[in-house]
Amino acid sequence: MKVSRSILAVAIAITSCAILVHAQQTTPPRAPQDQQKIPPIQVTTGLVHLVATVTDRRHNFITNLNKGDFKILEDGIPQEIRFFGRETDLPLRIALLLDTSNSIRPRLEFEQDAAIDFLSSVIRRNKDMAFLMTFDNEPEVIQDFTGDIHLLTAAIRKQRAGGGTALHDAIFKAADKLSNPPLAPAPNPEVRRVLVVISDGEDNLSDHALSDAIEAAIRAEASIYAISTNTEWISTSAVAGEKRAGPGDLSHKNHLGPGDKVLEKFADQSGGRVFFPYRVDDLAQSFVDIGSELRSQYFIAYSPANPPVTSKYRRIDVQTDRKGLIVRSRKGYFATAPASAPPSD
Repeated sequence: MKVSRSILAVAIAITSCAILVHAQQTTPPRAPQDQQKIPPIQVTTGLVHLVATVTDRRHNFITNLNKGDFKILEDGIPQEIRFFGRETDLPLRIALLLDTSNSIRPRLEFEQDAAIDFLSSVIRRNKDMAFLMTFDNEPEVIQDFTGDIHLLTAAIRKQRAGGGTALHDAIFKAADKLSNPPLAPAPNPEVRRVLVVISDGEDNLSDHALSDAIEAAIRAEASIYAISTNTEWISTSAVAGEKRAGPGDLSHKNHLGPGDKVLEKFADQSGGRVFFPYRVDDLAQSFVDIGSELRSQYFIAYSPANPPVTSKYRRIDVQTDRKGLIVRSRKGYFATAPASAPPSD
């Protein structure tokens, strides 16, 4: 059957330029067992999207940089920045993951206070939305996307601890949901995807590996902000009121436990951040810092100088020429080659 030339032309134009861009950790993990459940994020054709946070050595946010202050390297090759902006006001779509496993029982109230404080300080009426997921033996969405703080608070307060810990499965499932969130109204439907995990970081029941969970989160273009409920190995001088150097320096961990290292890896590979608050009183500042960071970032987009012809992992290095500044962003992405054009008549 003959295909009309106009339809064929459109098909060829779309398939020849479409590139799906996704993020991934520095060392590519193995593919998730059910990776097909994570739908790809559709982005501007041919562009890699990045969100970058810049701080000085005192952890103060630097928000006055310009396009010319940044340099992007992909697999070591300089890239031309096509779009640049200060990511200060995009609507947030937040996945809040609350550990309700038996191991967290002594600290469940700590977690609940942490979650409520965070949402109360970040969610803006009629703009931002969040959903609540708990995880013990398996992850479960308790409250779907909503901007109603009262609904989220009530859902959080009802939770009880018990069972194992399926942290990796929870992040994998939350990433799936974040990959298709409620969008903002036209004309600018873009939203900022954020995954907040409140946990001790220990996993003993997941079907998915740590690498699976990291890959799923980055493919969903979600930055992970982890809040550790593990209070071991925290400096008593910091807890007693040692002066903070800047945002996030609430206390100092003399040693990171296995769970802390897991949370740190989630945050580092996705371009997020990990926090180690000691007391509930410290949490408020942690949440203010997360909210401040989400409003103090840069949006950068570039078109790869060497467009992919096969699916492969590509490393990204975001730099600034300004001395003494630290840039945090995701470590790379999986570039999917364009589909083959349909044959001609």
